[in-house]
Amino acid sequence: MAEDSDLERTEPASERKLQEARQRGNIPRSRELATFAVLVGSGAVVAFSGAFIYEQLRRMLTNTLSFGQADIADTGLMLTTLSEAGHDAMLALMPIMLVAIVAGIAANLMISGWNFTFEALQLKFDKLNPFPGIKRMFSTHALAELVKAVLKSGVIAGAAIWMIWLQRYDILSLSSEAFESAMPHFGEIVLYTFLAAAAAYALVAAIDVPFQLWEYARNMRMTKEEVRREGKDTDGDPQIKARIRSLQREQARRRMMAAVPQADVVVTNPLHYAVALKYEDRRMAAPQVVAKGSQLVAERIKEIAREHRVPIVEAPPLARALHRHVEVGDTIPATLFTAVAQVLAYVYQLNNQLEPSLPEDWQVPPELDPGARA
Repeated sequence: MAEDSDLERTEPASERKLQEARQRGNIPRSRELATFAVLVGSGAVVAFSGAFIYEQLRRMLTNTLSFGQADIADTGLMLTTLSEAGHDAMLALMPIMLVAIVAGIAANLMISGWNFTFEALQLKFDKLNPFPGIKRMFSTHALAELVKAVLKSGVIAGAAIWMIWLQRYDILSLSSEAFESAMPHFGEIVLYTFLAAAAAYALVAAIDVPFQLWEYARNMRMTKEEVRREGKDTDGDPQIKARIRSLQREQARRRMMAAVPQADVVVTNPLHYAVALKYEDRRMAAPQVVAKGSQLVAERIKEIAREHRVPIVEAPPLARALHRHVEVGDTIPATLFTAVAQVLAYVYQLNNQLEPSLPEDWQVPPELDPGARA
């Protein structure tokens, strides 16, 4: 059962997998949003440039259809006429084509951003096999796409038919109007019908965009085994990483133990902690912790200190505070200056063969002493 759960795609796609998919050209797309953008953009161009487009097409038809018997016999003249007609048609339709291209690109950028790759253009022979394509044609996904297309067509056609039905009397009245007034009136009817169909298509696009994003995320989901395998590839084997950390800790411990013989004093809580301090008045602004540890490590620090005749001072509150709040290599905080000065004064008297005595009250703030707080 555990193996089955590991093979189920239940985990969201990692950033690495999404990036690799983008490099292959596999990004979320919404055909409905792109079609809607092209439809609206083209309609806006026709609405605002209708007079220019009408004039260009009228001139094209006039020049193309106006010819005599001599024009028919002259092949070169006919080619010139067709060339001019193509130029006029291209000039009339160029704004629509440009806006359609820009709108289609902008719609895709809204969903997935800019993604430029040649991998999707590479020749793949497995794509030439017709059987997978035939299988997809009769799959559940194809059936769902067919149902969606029928519903989409029904919604858009229904909106257009509804608008035409509302304007049925205006459509019938076109036959009794003069051509000069009938054309603008017909343009208004077409515009309202177009707006109704565009509004219906906007509803379709609003539903399709989140659906495509959800379906893309679902298709990109990973199994738990894939997540673990990718983690190993990205971060390395956890066992190897643990071994490296262990070696790093061991090296740090050896360096710390090597610094104990140069310490000036080792402050201990007899049963738990040991902290080695070093102070050079000409080089250090404050005493520095060169080694610290608890339990077995503390015993090893004290053993090395005895071997190299480093004074060991029992100061439980200070040892607990230093072990808790000061890391190896750091100087002691100002709040512990007084207590450390008491220890150094004791060591100075001891080294000068005086008769030192340990203070009865170590000047350690209670908030720094874990034992005091307990």
